Amino acid sequence: MSSEPGNGFNSRGLGLRIQKKLASSMSSKSVAKVFIDDQTGQLLDNVYLLVKEYSGDKKEAERITKYLIKVTIKIAILMRNDQFNNEELDLIVDFKKKFKTLVMTVTSFVEVDFTFDKHFLSKSFAESSNMIQRLIARHSKEKTKNKVLHVFQLLGNTDFLEKVFTPDSKYSPIMSKIAKQLDDLMESGVI
Repeated sequence: MSSEPGNGFNSRGLGLRIQKKLASSMSSKSVAKVFIDDQTGQLLDNVYLLVKEYSGDKKEAERITKYLIKVTIKIAILMRNDQFNNEELDLIVDFKKKFKTLVMTVTSFVEVDFTFDKHFLSKSFAESSNMIQRLIARHSKEKTKNKVLHVFQLLGNTDFLEKVFTPDSKYSPIMSKIAKQLDDLMESGVI
């Protein structure tokens, strides 16, 4: 590849590839904090605790949290570099609406006992996964798509949902924190 202008070298494309590569190699909390605000970081810490408590597997909890961070950062990099076409930008708008509804549903199910509907929530997680899959389809490899699928398969799993939304369960304190953090993120405009 020549470095002279007009001879196939594209510094913007190279910069984007480097950013995406850096995002894919990031997994530590200290590196992620550069890209993720404190509120979101605290929420991710509690998602980690919830998955760890549910699965009994520290590595699985780390994997889920790492995948969430990586995919979020990749999407942010793509957006910042104007890589989405009009159809994908429309999909982002639709996803934001869907995600906001999902967040309000989760917080409602935590705050109001016996309102939980596992099938509705599972379907909402599946729809959100599908939207993200479509959004990143043109920009990501199969490995990234599988990470999205892995995260949403756990979060939308009806057994997982049933256990974490059971009132007065061992998950209730973590779920209360997550609901409060989601409310805070909505109020601050992050979600």
